[in-house]
Amino acid sequence: MSFLQPLLLAALPLIALPILIHLVNQRRYQTMPWGAMIFLLAANRLSRGFARLRQWLILAARTLVVAGLIFALARPLASGWLGLAAGSRADTTIILLDRSPSMSAISSGGVSTKLDAGKRHLAETLEKLGSDHWVLIDSATARPVELQSPQALLNAPETEPVGASANLPAMLRAAYQYMQSNQTGRTDIWICSDMRKHDWDAEGGQWPAIRESFVDLPQSVRFYLLAFPQESQENTSLRVTNVRRKQTDQGATLIVSLNITRNGATEEPKTVPVEFDIDGARSTIDIEMNGSTHELKNHEIPLGANQVQGWGRVAIPADSNNLDNEFFFVFDQPPVRKTLLVADEPQEGRALRLAAEIAAEADSQNVVELSSPSQLSSIAWEEIGLVLWQAPLPDGEEAKLLQSFVESDGRVILFPPQSPGSNSFYDLSWGRWNETPEDVIVGNWRGDADLLAHTQSGAALPVGELKFHKTCEIVGEMTPLATLSNGEVLLGRVPTAHGGVYALATTTADSDSSLATDGVVLYVMVQRALSEGCERLGQVRQKVAGTIEGDSSDWKRLTGAELALSNQYAYHSGVFSVDEKLLALNRATAEDATRALSDGKISELFDGLDLVQIDNRVGESSSLVQEIWRMFLIAMLVALIAEAFLCLPKIRSAERALA
Repeated sequence: MSFLQPLLLAALPLIALPILIHLVNQRRYQTMPWGAMIFLLAANRLSRGFARLRQWLILAARTLVVAGLIFALARPLASGWLGLAAGSRADTTIILLDRSPSMSAISSGGVSTKLDAGKRHLAETLEKLGSDHWVLIDSATARPVELQSPQALLNAPETEPVGASANLPAMLRAAYQYMQSNQTGRTDIWICSDMRKHDWDAEGGQWPAIRESFVDLPQSVRFYLLAFPQESQENTSLRVTNVRRKQTDQGATLIVSLNITRNGATEEPKTVPVEFDIDGARSTIDIEMNGSTHELKNHEIPLGANQVQGWGRVAIPADSNNLDNEFFFVFDQPPVRKTLLVADEPQEGRALRLAAEIAAEADSQNVVELSSPSQLSSIAWEEIGLVLWQAPLPDGEEAKLLQSFVESDGRVILFPPQSPGSNSFYDLSWGRWNETPEDVIVGNWRGDADLLAHTQSGAALPVGELKFHKTCEIVGEMTPLATLSNGEVLLGRVPTAHGGVYALATTTADSDSSLATDGVVLYVMVQRALSEGCERLGQVRQKVAGTIEGDSSDWKRLTGAELALSNQYAYHSGVFSVDEKLLALNRATAEDATRALSDGKISELFDGLDLVQIDNRVGESSSLVQEIWRMFLIAMLVALIAEAFLCLPKIRSAERALA
């Protein structure tokens, strides 16, 4: 139990007032021995026990009356979730609001989305608790915005659903920086989330630093987690997996592949109408689903004879989550997929050249250009999508050119040279070579995302079949994507604001690894990096919502994001015209995963911090916190009635009165 006016509890010593009055009254009369009264006192001894008990009951009732009045004036709170131990009024209340697509789901039995329910509960609860300042940090921008009152959560544009995923570690860092910059006093941090694993990045290495930073704060900080972990029922989601324009003798054709996934009653057959919208021209096909997933491959849509570039939208009917029912794409003539191979010894890069030259699709044109580090100034970087670097790390002008390429969304994969040298690139450098007497295999790797992710059919890459005899240490901060059985990092991604930089701890030489002989993994890695890097080429781009920085106010919306403000287009799914180029934004692939963090994992992430977790359901209409002062007033009235009843004079019979 907690109180909205806890200072009034300082008056609790007043409950001793009836006791003091009773003691004072006891001393008002002095007892004098009188022989005639001795026999009367002896006659009343039999009833003295009840009289004394009645006096104690009257005294207790009067004490309860005073206590009930004080508690009622202090405005006590109660809740159905273990009681809100809020303590005193917070100086600052920070709200971390998850606006990701999964928060737009309606759980079983619910009537509103998780996001709407969370906003309503937060507004009601924080209005009762009170605070001197309210600050909102939403999952899309992760920027602090001061609110006039908690009710602003219900209608603020910063609280509307978006297509961008949440990043809870980044939001917590923003809350910490706000507290540091503004020197806040006692702070309550409320987190509203559906607990999806990809939003929390629980396995990332940043949580220890986050915990330590909050523990070291001088002011009191308490965390409240309003969780909606329930999965949506009877939900169907859509994702386009591939789009390409094909030119034939009969004309141009758009070839679209997509996946449809559903949960709930997956055993029952279901007909799903799929609508295709190509530059405003619509068509619909019916898909029969007999399981949880259905893959539509290479669906052909005729294009106009002169239609080279355009946009498209694929949608299914509305269900329990409307933000995963549509997908946007753009198309154009495929650009030449050009790879720059930088190697000291051309023969060493032969396997890399083959992996980059062989096109994954028949109508794609892959080209590999060979270069040495000293020739980088003559490269047409605007035509390059991927750089395969197997040479000493660049420095000076060469490093600036390569860094500029990365910042323009290019991709780089670094391979160790035979003589690593002392240079560094993005704070990464090569250590010493390690040679093992027996081949080492991969211990674990990330199959959910990035270069080693599972295929579209869900099959895992044969990473575990690779063997390594000679590896080079990777020195620097990175995100491990694959680790050898001896604990060494095999493949890592270097943190960058744009583009992507990868480091592989071995080469394709047969004496170092089986990457060339078992070439499937190498080929997939190179082709995926090339596909991502080539998105910067041509006049169309396909990106994930929330990954493009900068002001979007001058963007022109072509479809999607109907209710979004122009300055928040970058966080919504849709198609936009940006600098005479077409840009399609969609939710991240990880948004389709429904796995939630366990309570044990949450306790581990907040170990050492003051956390109260509130598991809620979308359909619950009751408030998280209720004032219960009326109960204390009722208890006070009951005590008054009991005191009056006990003070009534004893009723005597007529016979005893005459006697």
